[in-house]
Amino acid sequence: MIRDLSLTLRALLDDPALASAVPELAAAQIVFDRPSEQFSPAQTTIDLFLYDIRENLEMRSSEPLLERQSGQAVIHPPPLRVACSYLITAWPVGGAELPLQEHRLLSQALQVLSRYPTLPAAFLQGSLVGQQPPLPMLTAQADGLKDPADFWAAIGNKLRPAITITATLAVDRFAPITAPLVTTEQVVLGERTSATQEGLQPATRQDLLRFGGTVTDATRLPVVNARVTLLDTGCETRTDAAGRYTLTVPAPGIFDLSVQAGASSSTISITVPATAGSNYDVQL
Repeated sequence: MIRDLSLTLRALLDDPALASAVPELAAAQIVFDRPSEQFSPAQTTIDLFLYDIRENLEMRSSEPLLERQSGQAVIHPPPLRVACSYLITAWPVGGAELPLQEHRLLSQALQVLSRYPTLPAAFLQGSLVGQQPPLPMLTAQADGLKDPADFWAAIGNKLRPAITITATLAVDRFAPITAPLVTTEQVVLGERTSATQEGLQPATRQDLLRFGGTVTDATRLPVVNARVTLLDTGCETRTDAAGRYTLTVPAPGIFDLSVQAGASSSTISITVPATAGSNYDVQL
């Protein structure tokens, strides 16, 4: 996954569309070597050295992502948000006034990277494709490399100008869990026996069953704003943007459920709670 991030940054800086605006950067090779004293590229180079990997605590989450697929719930455990920091240096080869060439390359890299608060989807590689939310990227921020002189001394080279960028990606730690969707809930209402106890006064106790399903059309696409009526009780609701609805009955039993959307309608018999292998979905 970190490799895919590096390849994404290379694709962004190697974009052919940059040739006219930043020709020097477009002509440079993109590498990921350690910029030690022995690093001496044979051609003009932009080096992206990955120097730090750590969890992004600001994006830490304990909330799983729930996805509905084919009548089942797919539960994705929250991923680990990992911030990867790169040191970008420029290494011009040939020509006059190499320091000025170096400055031009760095300014062009800064110009390109600072356009994007998140990594653009068009350049994402491998496992990064489709990650949500979009991968944030910070360019030349004040909280980058804390002590450049110590850093360069540690890798065995002299101090030189550099840009830091940090991109955060999501690393899946656990495989998703597939489970049946909840179709029926028991709801118990009543007055507590006291303020400190959870028991209910028998005279006020009311047991309800709340159930829900999905209304789809002949092509199995969700039907929005369909009217769903429980004929036995007159209870009525409308489907949401995903075609889902929820209704409540006072006791278990067999009920007639009517669904109407435009000129299409259907009436089915349902059992609440649902028997094993059945649900409350309706196809018009």
